[in-house]
Amino acid sequence: MSRIPSVEYNIDMPSSYDEIYTVVCMIPEGQVATYGQIARLANRPNGARQVGYALAALQGEHEVPWHRVVNAQGKVSLRATPGYEDYQQILLEDEGVEFGIHKVISLERYQWKA
Repeated sequence: MSRIPSVEYNIDMPSSYDEIYTVVCMIPEGQVATYGQIARLANRPNGARQVGYALAALQGEHEVPWHRVVNAQGKVSLRATPGYEDYQQILLEDEGVEFGIHKVISLERYQWKA
């Protein structure tokens, strides 16, 4: 996707997050990517935490499909806001992503092959 998403920025948000958001916007509907995968694709090796910080910094309305990013085990990571994990799961299920035992997504089946 060549279009940079429209994002409401937190005053403390580094502009370097734009690269992360651009990569996240490339994840196709019905697929997921891991934090580490996004970091590598955004030229930030070992930057999985930075990807998490960037996604956590999103506020207001935006086009970044943050819900398509999961951890390396294929699970939805805990959020600061209670219940947001369930919301992320609902968004993914609405796109056809299936959760298995212990709420694990099959990365073999659903991981974006970028």
